[in-house]
Amino acid sequence: MSKYILKLYITGNSVKSQRAIANLLRICQEELDQQYSVEIIDVLEQPDLAEEEKILVTPTLIKQLPPPLQRIIGDMSNTQKVLLGLDLISREMIN
Repeated sequence: MSKYILKLYITGNSVKSQRAIANLLRICQEELDQQYSVEIIDVLEQPDLAEEEKILVTPTLIKQLPPPLQRIIGDMSNTQKVLLGLDLISREMIN
């Protein structure tokens, strides 16, 4: 299994940001068997990083590795959507 490198862009300490962090960490712990690293980037504190990645909405999760690069927008509460974005399930498994 490849190591997942994930970046979660949030805005401050809002309820939505905290929910996205908690949901993402839960999914990673349940599905990725410690084969992941998560970097949490607050766009208020590091606007240059958000600009580089062209982050327009938060929370936004970027899966850098393994390829292909994927973006998932939202509070990560839709587990199937996150798993699909991480390529852990196929679209056919959702329907």
